[in-house]
Parts: sequence; structure tokens; C-alpha cells
Amino acid sequence: MIKVTFPDGAVREFARGTTGTTVVEAISKSLAKKTVAMKWNGVLADLSDPIEEDGAIEFVMRDSADGLGLIRHDAAHVLAEAVQELWPSTQVTIGPVIENGFFYDFHREVPFSEDDLRAIEKKMGEIIERGAAFTKEVWSREEAKRVFEAKGEHFKVELVDAIPEDQSIKIYKQGQWFDLCRGPHMRSTRDVGQAFKLTKVAGAYWRGDSRNPVLSRIYGTAFASKAELDAYLVMVEEAEKRDHRKLGREMDLFHLQEEAQGSVFWHPKGFVIYNQMEQYIRRRLTAADYVEVKTPQLMAAKFWEQSGHWGKYRENMFVVPDEVPNTEEDGPILSGKAEFMALKPMNCPAHIQIFKQGIKSYRDLPIRMAEFGCCHRNEAHGALHGLMRVRQMTQDDAHIFCRLDQVQEETEKFCTLLDQVYTDMGFTDVSIRLATRPEQRGGTEEMWDFVEKALGDALRATGRDFEIAPGDGAFYGPKLEFHLKDAIGRSWQLGTLQLDALLPERLDAAYIAEDGSRHRPIMLHRAILGSLERFIGMMLESYAGRMPIWLAPVQVVVATIVSEADPAAEVLVARLKGLGIRAELDTRNEKINYKVREHSVQKVPLIYVIGRREAEEGSVSVRRLGAEGQKVMSIEDAIGDLVAEATPPDMKRDAA
Repeated sequence: MIKVTFPDGAVREFARGTTGTTVVEAISKSLAKKTVAMKWNGVLADLSDPIEEDGAIEFVMRDSADGLGLIRHDAAHVLAEAVQELWPSTQVTIGPVIENGFFYDFHREVPFSEDDLRAIEKKMGEIIERGAAFTKEVWSREEAKRVFEAKGEHFKVELVDAIPEDQSIKIYKQGQWFDLCRGPHMRSTRDVGQAFKLTKVAGAYWRGDSRNPVLSRIYGTAFASKAELDAYLVMVEEAEKRDHRKLGREMDLFHLQEEAQGSVFWHPKGFVIYNQMEQYIRRRLTAADYVEVKTPQLMAAKFWEQSGHWGKYRENMFVVPDEVPNTEEDGPILSGKAEFMALKPMNCPAHIQIFKQGIKSYRDLPIRMAEFGCCHRNEAHGALHGLMRVRQMTQDDAHIFCRLDQVQEETEKFCTLLDQVYTDMGFTDVSIRLATRPEQRGGTEEMWDFVEKALGDALRATGRDFEIAPGDGAFYGPKLEFHLKDAIGRSWQLGTLQLDALLPERLDAAYIAEDGSRHRPIMLHRAILGSLERFIGMMLESYAGRMPIWLAPVQVVVATIVSEADPAAEVLVARLKGLGIRAELDTRNEKINYKVREHSVQKVPLIYVIGRREAEEGSVSVRRLGAEGQKVMSIEDAIGDLVAEATPPDMKRDAA
């Protein structure tokens, strides 16, 4: 007999080899109907798996987070079966679950097109309704290769060869169709449900290598209910309308081009947003007692070797030889004796160099060192995505050098500052994750025990709720991740606070303690926006280009209806500019509706319209972007309202 512990702490005995299905049915028939898988000692498993030892069981429902992953996993298998039923000569390769859905790669002579998706969806619906049970078999390596070779599934043979010798070959069947898979799966194809949709097709190289065959990739998504699917599809449609790359073109903010991959060409209007964001954060940091520094972009490789970044991050760094090339004709380009330097991918080693200048006392701590540091990371070409994933970025970066007894207070102060910034930007739905030690890490286990406890205790002391993200920490220490939701419900990971006791040791940073001994400081790596580029891209999409007035590149356009109103408009624009308002004048010989439409496309938040009567009365007709109708106001009232609305939020609070 074995002992099974349930989530409520109850313990029951079952015969050895009992399956999860038997256990759940013994508890409740109604519970068994809703359970699609189990967790045995915290590991997701098939309900049909035999239980051979004492342990704890959890029942996985279809509408849980684990259940959603299984729905999408099983939907990928149903997709592959549907494709092979429709086009039997197609080879299946791999089909993982990804964020918000799944995909499956296929090899066939003619790539799939968008037109094929509807037929595949129909066939998937039929397979789901059949309700074929998912069953698991373990094959020998030789049998698996023989069967897949006989089926002409050459990619599966290669996958079998890639499985380590000490791992079993698992085959999952659904009726007559089967696939190589680690599992687990739900009970049957019917558990997938009908809330699924295939979203697009794309090309992909086998194993991601351009030397390998080109595959045809089909993307899809699936949810536990039709309502959840519909809500997701609406969000996707809305996100496409809000794509920051599209808005960047329409609003003339920035562009990217092949000759500078991953680097942004900021246009005048876009650079207004960039500068306003930087100035805002700088004011916030000054008020929070940060000191600002500027460090070199190019530094000797020895710093990155000492810090550990060279071993962990080398492939993502731009490296140059510390030697002037020989430009003589027929001469060698380099002697081969050059030392290496690297464009900095982050600022931390440089900030430690500043900290090390002069003797620091325990009384000097904390030192909050900030930099709008321009960093370069050699992101893969295929990963680049507008402002969201670039190779050159500017971080609102800072490092806090403090004593251990100051970590809690500094964590609280940082969280308060982050809350202020996100609230000022219009984001109030923020969640926190504590990311713990990754598999590849530096330092000792004792050090990791120490720093994880220190950061966890500091966060708990703030009274904030958080989740644990096992294995997602940096190689030098655990971190807090701050995730915010935008206007259409998407989550963005932006702010971070990382506790680091490793780099100060490796780069020999120290302060003199009260007893005269030499101690290592704790180093808190922190950012709120993350990078200005990504945060601006996220804000453009969240606001659909309608930036808050204090951030808008052009805050108001003064447009005339008749030429007689031009002098009054010119005087008003000059007055607004004198007050620091970003105002433009439009006296073109065009109809006013045309002018309004054009400036609305540019997302100008306010348009002041002046006609003959307004010029005579000293008034303006105010049109607000996204609002119906217009409002006639005196020029004095309009200016007063605009100046108040155009004041950055931190300065409003200071004035109050």
C-alpha cells in the first residue's frame, strides 16, 4: 500500500500502482469529471500514470493555469493529426506550447497558406468531437526509429536520435494517430474543447538553422471557453491597430532601417517624447537622492571577465579589438595581438569602478548611482521588434550600494518610487514576482540562500503581494520583476530590483565598517522604465498614440478658418510657446474639417480653432482628440487649462 496526501492535508492509502484516475474517482465522481490531469509531488502528470510510492497529489482542472497549458499542448497534437488527415504526405516535426498559444512545424513541398487554415480548423473540430483517449506507450529507441522511418517521418527519426540515452522514448496515441512526446496530456481530445483558432502561417528553419530545410509553421491559440477566446481575439485585433511601428510612421516619430539594425532613428517629434520621459525620470531621481553619472560605452574585456558577464553573456556583446587596424595596402588588417574591448550591454561594472574611487565609509552608504546609460546588446536579427527589442537602448539604470541592514529600507523606497512613476504614466495594475536562483549562476549556495532570504524579507516587509518565479533570477542574484497591465490587458515586465552580493566581491568593491574592517556592500541593480525605447513603445500602444498632453510631441495646434483670423492665431501661438507649450500654427488655405482630420491622425490632443468671430471676441473653439463636439472658451481660460494639463505630473505635485 502507498499513502497519498491530498491538498487539504488528508491522507489515504491505496494499492501500489493505483492511477490518478482511480484516486480522484474514489474522492468524488463529480470531481473526476472535471479533472483532466494531476500533479504528483508537484510534477504535472497523466491521470493514467500509476502511483508507485508515497506522495502528494493535486488535481488539475481544465480551467486552471496548468489546464490551459494542457489544452494548448493537446490542441497542437490535434492540429498535427488534422494536417496529416488532409495531406497524408506531410511530415510533422515539433509543436510546442508558447505564450498565448501553440505552433506546429510541418515539412511539405507546398507551404501552407492562410486559405488552408479554415479547412484545418474544421478537421480539428471533428477530431476533438471523436473524443479519442490519449494513451502513453514507451518504445525502445530501435522500434521508434523503425516505425517513423517506415512512415517517412525523417524529422522524427532525428528527434529520437537526439534524445539522451538515459531517457525513455514516449509515444502518445490519440486513436490511430500517434506522436513522439514527453507529455503529459489530458484524458481525450474532447478535453481540448472547441474554443480554439488557427491564427497565421509562417516559415521556419528546422532546428532554427538556415542551413536546414524550410518548414511551414502554423500558429494557433486555444482557451478553456469561447468567451475567453473571443476576448483574446478582440485584444489581438486591438493590438494590431495599436502597433507602435504603425503609429511611429503615422505620427512621424521614428524609423528603423537595415543599415542600422536594431537602432532607432528618432525624428524630432519622437525625440520630444524621449526627452520628456528622460527629464521626468531625472527629476524623480533627484528628488529621491540619486546622483547621476556617465560612464564609457567601450571598456576593456577584463571588466566583463571579472564580473562573469563574459562567460554568461559573451554572445550578446559587441566586441572590438583594442588596436588600430593596419590600413597599408597588402598589410594585415590586425596583428592578432590585440586585447578585446566591448560595448557595454549594461552599466553595473562601470558603476563599481566609480564606487571604488576613494575610500568609502559605512556612513557614506547608501549611495544611489543613476545613469541614462546607452547600452548595446547583440540581439538575434529575428528577435528584433521595433522599439520593443533593439540592439541599442538607453536604460533608466541605477545601482544602490548599501549595507545589509539598509536593504529593507531601500527596497521600500524603490517600490514607492516605482509606484509614483507608474501612476504618473497612467498604470496602476502592477504585480510583483520574486525570481530565484537560475540553473546557471555564480556564487555559492550559501550566498544564494542569504541573498534570496534578504530580498524576500525586504519585500515582505513592504506588505506587497508577490509570486515566486523559480529559476528566473540573474546569474549574480535574485530579482524582483514588476509587471504592469496596459489599456487592453496585456502584461509587460518592465521594472526590476536585483539584489547582488556577487559582483562587489568579484570587482573588489568595499567600504570601511564601523569597527574599521573592510566589508563588501550589497549592490541593488534597479530600473523602473527598463529602457526608454521599450517603455515609449509600450506607452504608444497602450494609449493608441494618444499620449498624455504633457508627453505629446505637439500639444496644441491653432488652426484658422479664414485668413482674417491669421493674425490672432499667430499672436496666440507665440504666447503659448512663451509659456513652454509645444504649439503649432496652421493657417493653410484648407477647409477646417480637413485640418482637423489631418491633425487627429497625428494624435494632436488639442486643436484651437479661430474663425472671424473668435478673433473678434478673443475666444477659441476647443476640439479635443477623441471627444465629440467642441467647446468655445475665452483665450485666457483655454490657456489656463492647457498650461495646467501640460504640466508634468511630478511638477504638479511639487507645486501643490
